[in-house]
Amino acid sequence: LRGVLRMSKTADSCRKTAMSPSERRLQKELMSLIKEPPPGVSVDEDSVSQNLTQWIINIDGVEGTLYEGEHFQLLFKFNNKYPFDSPEVTFIGSNIPVHPHVYSNGHICLSILTDDWSPALSVQSVCLSISSMLSSCREKRRPPDNGIYVKTCNKNPKKTKWWYHDDSV
Repeated sequence: LRGVLRMSKTADSCRKTAMSPSERRLQKELMSLIKEPPPGVSVDEDSVSQNLTQWIINIDGVEGTLYEGEHFQLLFKFNNKYPFDSPEVTFIGSNIPVHPHVYSNGHICLSILTDDWSPALSVQSVCLSISSMLSSCREKRRPPDNGIYVKTCNKNPKKTKWWYHDDSV
């Protein structure tokens, strides 16, 4: 992974620069996710080679579910307060899942991405939660307020005040 360890050029040589606690945590999680990814989850290594604060994660629909055989991409954006502040996570690309908790712009209504975030959680646990959310879906449909939400929402889903009213999907 070129560039993941930050390097700075000096007149005579390259030396490692000090990494922040957030960067150390991200590096540790990234290496773990690359070495031992959960089933159906992979890191787009090109996306993190130059920028440790923005990752693309590939997720495959689980066999035997409504999303079997489908492939999705998640964009994770981290700020310098991670892991004390949750990452911004959205579905990206041409195949955003049709799901009661996923808006057509890729925003995900999932409590661990906002109110229920804890520093004990990780990128892997978020991926597993999203995979589980997709796997437990019984009907492919958009949230009832998708049209109005997409027209009026903030670009950053973390600035949305979500209403969690249906945990059965």
